[in-house]
Amino acid sequence: MKARQLTALWFALVLAAPFAWAGEPTLKVGDKAPKLQNGKWLQGDPVKDFEAGKAYLVEFWATWCGPCRVSIPHLNELHNKYKNKGLIVVGQDCWERDEALVAPFIEKMGEKMTYRVALDDKAGGQKGRMAETWMEAAGRDGIPSAFLVDTKGRIAWIGHPMQLKEEVIEQVLDGKFNVEKAAADYDAEQKTQEKFKPVWTELNRAMMKKDWTTAGERLEEAEKLLPEANRESLALMRFNILIGKKDYAAAYRTAKEVAERQKANAMMQNEVAWKIVSDPDITERNLDVAETLATQANAAAQGKDAAILDTFARVKFMQGKKQEAIALQEKAVERSEGGTKDQLQKTLESYKRGELSQVR
Repeated sequence: MKARQLTALWFALVLAAPFAWAGEPTLKVGDKAPKLQNGKWLQGDPVKDFEAGKAYLVEFWATWCGPCRVSIPHLNELHNKYKNKGLIVVGQDCWERDEALVAPFIEKMGEKMTYRVALDDKAGGQKGRMAETWMEAAGRDGIPSAFLVDTKGRIAWIGHPMQLKEEVIEQVLDGKFNVEKAAADYDAEQKTQEKFKPVWTELNRAMMKKDWTTAGERLEEAEKLLPEANRESLALMRFNILIGKKDYAAAYRTAKEVAERQKANAMMQNEVAWKIVSDPDITERNLDVAETLATQANAAAQGKDAAILDTFARVKFMQGKKQEAIALQEKAVERSEGGTKDQLQKTLESYKRGELSQVR
């Protein structure tokens, strides 16, 4: 269950997000933000216009989008941290398959999603006015995608919400953000996108074929093309390639680098730890490295993420620490629901029997 889902999710977050493979955008950083054309507001006070002196974070999402579910709690943290400092967060539902699912979804999220939420205006067609005038205009063909609008109504930033740095928000709120420089950087990034796309495609094809030599070569090319700030995101793919080549010494050096440099990145650390303890093709497992990663991931998530707790419990069980594993798995079960809860409960029962659960 988790290994395949998390790997796909993480690649989507850290790699696909900066590069939306779409046509030439007509809406860019530095432009005046388009008019808000929302449909029904499902939560919070409606936002009709951009108010001078206020900053707005407009995030496009849908209930069927897995990465969106991951980013929602993060957006909520930004909302709570900056709502009294002039930031208004708008969760703009788009490309929704069944809008009747949105209100129950918000209710189920509860305290994890307390910011404003609106449906798209589909009066003129099924695409939705916001999807057309914002997403399509900006060349964004993947969600979640976010737009940060500054206190003068200009677009200051476009990208994946998990990559938006708090210092950018703070500079925008303080009126110190250099929109002109951001616009130039964004244009340069779009040009990089065109060079990056074929390399990224070849890299993925090589990974699927388990052609690790070619994958490694394409990875080096990709690293040279990416902006320096984004290169760290390739660490997970490098780790997977080295594991595929069974170069365990190099793989675990990379894992240690992740542990050292990505201490606050719960998802990335959890993914590496989970692969170490769950991949059936790994013949040399470094449980000490997995423990370091799982410990830091759990700390970064404040012990609230069921998937991370599940990973942490598996590490402990494989180290022979049965009672610690059971205690962690019990917390994972408490923090989950539905089918996931049932699966984690089965894992808990296997630990109590002294058996390592099978990975699904």
